[in-house]
Amino acid sequence: MALDPTHLSALAAILRLGSFDAAAAALGVTPSAISQRVKALEEKVGATLVHRGQPAQATALGARLAKHAEDIALLEAQALGNRGMGVAPAPRLTLAVPADSLATWLIPALAAVPDLFYDLRIDDQDTSHDWLRNGAVSAALTGHDRAAPGCDVFALGALRYVATASPAFVARYFDPDLNGQTLMDAPMLTYSEKDQLQNRWIRKITGKKLLPHSHQLPSSHGFVDAALCGLGWGMNPLSLVGGDLASGRLVALGNMTPLDVPLYWQVSRVMAPALSDLTRSIRQIARKTLLPLDKAG
Repeated sequence: MALDPTHLSALAAILRLGSFDAAAAALGVTPSAISQRVKALEEKVGATLVHRGQPAQATALGARLAKHAEDIALLEAQALGNRGMGVAPAPRLTLAVPADSLATWLIPALAAVPDLFYDLRIDDQDTSHDWLRNGAVSAALTGHDRAAPGCDVFALGALRYVATASPAFVARYFDPDLNGQTLMDAPMLTYSEKDQLQNRWIRKITGKKLLPHSHQLPSSHGFVDAALCGLGWGMNPLSLVGGDLASGRLVALGNMTPLDVPLYWQVSRVMAPALSDLTRSIRQIARKTLLPLDKAG
């Protein structure tokens, strides 16, 4: 069943921008034309693709078709060699990446490939590969070395984390000692319900599975600020808090015992040729900024 590319691009624009009017403006047509294109596409596939609301949201099939439209645009641009040359708008790439990588080292790798528009899905490194399994992204930065179905995987290195807290927090909760009981009593920071870094570090230094009460704070820089203000303790990338540790504004817990988190780049095998420049850039930046896996603890 052949699908009209203009219908697919209309669907993708609606879901990306959140409304039929915005999609019409982006594509240079009337809202009525956008509506007719989506209606024709829905009739073609025999299913609803968009929940009309504020914002417009995809059905499961609508999301898959919008992703398919973006993949086609990227593959066509790569085949025609017109990316970044003003012949057509740069294609869009949807990726799943962890927030801490975005906050520390990933942006320069993305910026080195300027002929793409990026649409990032922020997720924990332990679960970002699920986006690949579901076909919702073309590539992902994950903590898994086992490739998702239909994907190639590249080892990048490890992002080093240290458990940090303010000096006042340490004096209040961990004087004279940091142990299982004091860790249970001290407020902990977690990024989301998926975040297991703090629990993994606790097991590493105590050998116990503890579940302290925690604040949930989904922001890499907010995590640092929360530690600085004494809201709780948490695992922060060393590259984010090195200056604060050196100045004494933060203290490293557990004799600075680190937690090194391996990272891998997984990319859809079908899309790999079109993403070769990005894969090369990510691997180059990772070699410069991440800890080699053979030196990770």
